[in-house]
Amino acid sequence: MAEARQKHDWSMTSSMMALIANAHRDPKKHGPFKPTDFDPTSRSHAQPITAGVSVLKDVFIDKRVPPTTKEVIP
Repeated sequence: MAEARQKHDWSMTSSMMALIANAHRDPKKHGPFKPTDFDPTSRSHAQPITAGVSVLKDVFIDKRVPPTTKEVIP
């Protein structure tokens, strides 16, 4: 029940945020915003983290922690 209330609150807040953002946007630089652009609860799927075999070897065999960057390793 608390989760539904939180989703409802975020739905209302994100609608207001989209309204304000659309009122202040430059139509030549950016298209219209949608409420889902501002709603963290509307994300239905997380983007998977991809890592190569060398990273897995470093972590599980060599016991080294890779750097914390957002680089995608092929």
